Amino acid sequence: MFRYTKGVLAREVVMLLVALVFVLPIYILVNLSLRPAGDVSSPLRPVTAPTFDNYAAAWEQAGMAGALLNSAIVTTVSVLLIVVISSMAAYPLARITSGLSSTIFWLVLCGMLIPFQVALIPLYQTMRDLGLLGSLWALVILYAGAQVPFSIFLYTGFLRTIPKEYEEAASIDGAGALRTFRSVVFPLLRPVTGTVVILNAITVWNDFLVPLLYLSGTPRQTVTVALYAFVGQYVSNWPIVFAGLVISILPVLTVYFLLQRRIISGFAGGLKG
Repeated sequence: MFRYTKGVLAREVVMLLVALVFVLPIYILVNLSLRPAGDVSSPLRPVTAPTFDNYAAAWEQAGMAGALLNSAIVTTVSVLLIVVISSMAAYPLARITSGLSSTIFWLVLCGMLIPFQVALIPLYQTMRDLGLLGSLWALVILYAGAQVPFSIFLYTGFLRTIPKEYEEAASIDGAGALRTFRSVVFPLLRPVTGTVVILNAITVWNDFLVPLLYLSGTPRQTVTVALYAFVGQYVSNWPIVFAGLVISILPVLTVYFLLQRRIISGFAGGLKG
């Protein structure tokens, strides 16, 4: 029979404190986004006269509609490429046990150790020579290349936990390697695919440096760069910035809630492998 002991109470208090740490920034963000422009009281003080004018101003003045569309296009195409390339690359790396396969796997993982800033100037020059500056494709190519190593790591680890009997049965039925992967293996990768999608989507959606560099001086802006326009050296319109931040996190938050059941299982599978 369950007994409510002091130890249980202590664990509940700790969990409530941890939850408070995560909830407090969200409360401050929403609270400040609903304040009138002249309200300079403490961020913890609940707003007494909430207004949605900041949201309307952020939507119109920051061009949030176009910025959200650009961010959505870049994120969707980048994540799609990452999933396709990483899953197909991880399949032979997980199934072929030769020394060459192991060497290639570790070389791919070295890509996780190289900071993006190291190749910042060469990449910029390459995109300039290709005529991709100011294009959303520049962002897609950079994000896909940067995030593929980590995604291959997750896919490879998860694939090593899947029995080979499924693929052997498909081979007996006459399916080739590509057909086996598409019809048998990839459907089994749904948990880790959810993990790859949400982790990469958050990274791409929230990135600021790459869009600032490669879309600077063009009307194409992502959400993070569009909101940066309200932060100046002398004047910062923080209520509009906070309202824009609330708008910008809603799409990613929705995707996270839809895929949260698969995130932990996929990540745990990758680590186990």
